[in-house]
Amino acid sequence: MTATTTRAVRERSLVGPPRRPRGTGYLYVLPAFLVYAAFLLYPLARSVQISFYDWDGLTLGRWIGLDNYADVLRNDDLRDAFGHALVLMVFYALVPLCVGLVLASILNRAKVRGLSFFRTVVFLPQVIAMVVVAVAWRRIYAPDGPLNSLLHAVGLGSLTRAWLGDYGAALPAVGFIGTWFETGLVTVLLLAGMSRISPELYDAVRLDGGGPVREFFAVTLPSVRGEIAVALTLTVIAALRTFDLVYVTTRGGPGTSTSVPSYEVYHRAFELGKVGSAAAIGVCLTIIIFVISFAITRVGDRDSTS
Repeated sequence: MTATTTRAVRERSLVGPPRRPRGTGYLYVLPAFLVYAAFLLYPLARSVQISFYDWDGLTLGRWIGLDNYADVLRNDDLRDAFGHALVLMVFYALVPLCVGLVLASILNRAKVRGLSFFRTVVFLPQVIAMVVVAVAWRRIYAPDGPLNSLLHAVGLGSLTRAWLGDYGAALPAVGFIGTWFETGLVTVLLLAGMSRISPELYDAVRLDGGGPVREFFAVTLPSVRGEIAVALTLTVIAALRTFDLVYVTTRGGPGTSTSVPSYEVYHRAFELGKVGSAAAIGVCLTIIIFVISFAITRVGDRDSTS
């Protein structure tokens, strides 16, 4: 090898391998982005456009500006629907989180045999279609269903009622289905997070004289903040966009006591012919979901880095 060749090889090694143009990466992303834009961004933009019209979905629409959004704020039924969604957030997110933390902590601490089988059983509701879940629970809640039969059998017949037909009990009954459905998901997520906690951290707490409660608040809870944020995000979104459960079990009744925004979108668009109003409700619901999810994510990221 001549001196000239050696010098050329050294210069090439200093320069490094040839780099691809900066725009090449965007070309790889472009197909996925086009699909995302076609099936999400474009329909969302069209919904925003339609929300400014009084349109029945068939005839020519009439521009009414922000009247549909004003109706969301003024209409008592729509305000109640958003309030019901907030109530369902308690049943879908907060209650499963509390129950999941207790279950996951006990299982992680006790080192139960057959933990994989338990995870599968607890997670099983997530693989069942919500329509199937709703049909099953509608039968359980029926006046002659298993729940009332059980109450009669244990001497609590005075508590029996038509659970899905009672104005005061219908919304909590629907919410309890959400609790049952989401608890397994939250528990599995938290168990996965707790399995990564170093045993030395628990040993350090025990050396300081701490018990199980102190271990939970000093070690377990701070270590699974990321999993808590993920669980809250998933369950809050599920609560706010609930439709199939309400549609199958109560259709928003009795009256409007279990109506939620997603059901109002369907009811107004396909039953009342108020597509513009339905689009405005959908846009408002999308904004609320985005704001709450963004807040949960920011708080979770800040806690995980602190």
